[in-house]
Amino acid sequence: LMGVGTLIVVLFSDPMVDVLSAVGKRTHIPAFYVSFVLAPLVSNGSELLAAYQYATKKTEKSIAISLATLIGSAIMNNTFCLAIFLFLVYFKKLLWVFTAEITAIIAVEVGMFVIVVASGRTLHSWTGLVVIALFPLSIGLVALLESRGLN
Repeated sequence: LMGVGTLIVVLFSDPMVDVLSAVGKRTHIPAFYVSFVLAPLVSNGSELLAAYQYATKKTEKSIAISLATLIGSAIMNNTFCLAIFLFLVYFKKLLWVFTAEITAIIAVEVGMFVIVVASGRTLHSWTGLVVIALFPLSIGLVALLESRGLN
């Protein structure tokens, strides 16, 4: 199954990048912002559906499981993708023009850590709202940093 999954990723990742780039060109929105919004929804669709199914049960335990699934997924995806990205930049000696984006990712990582520590073992009703707020805030942070010339 791992081989099949890898094959599917290899087959669909390049066309996905092309689609996101085309959406950016047609809407006149920079490709980064299109990718920042759409790629997580597409690549983590199964996790979102699983969390939604847990949440529809509307019990305290199922909602806590739903939020814990999403928080764990967000932390793992950000950490893993950031590590791969930094590895590629370092070992391929790529030009560094990603300060604003990396700053936003690290800010979200720190924010998620603070949320998890602040909520302890119990996820509160405010936890989901704060986690959701991190997404548009991170896009705003990238836009702000890029407008100030940080890249």
